[in-house]
Amino acid sequence: MARISGVDLPKKKRVEYGLTYIFGIGLKSSRDILNKVGISLDTRVHELSETDAAAIRQEIQENYQVEGDLRKKVSMDIKSLMDLGSYRGIRHRRGLPVRGQKTKTNARTRKGRKKTVGSA
Repeated sequence: MARISGVDLPKKKRVEYGLTYIFGIGLKSSRDILNKVGISLDTRVHELSETDAAAIRQEIQENYQVEGDLRKKVSMDIKSLMDLGSYRGIRHRRGLPVRGQKTKTNARTRKGRKKTVGSA
């Protein structure tokens, strides 16, 4: 089983899709990594040798910010927006949509369950 950046990759999937299970690596980054290391995109995760997995691990460690470090960076960026008092920071603080969506109707994911006010 290939374990990269603290994530167990699914054995049966192709490596290019398996790497996307790592937070911070999408399909484009995955393909770039595999091309740089010289591994075929059609290879399955369970077919990877230990040297191939080590090469992928090394490439990710040197050139990408993933998993815990990236999550910490994202949360610190959001916290700094809130501390600045910017518009986006205020929206984060209030739990409202941040990217300009309307809130009259379709904001339930961000706002939570409907709170009925003034029912008599």
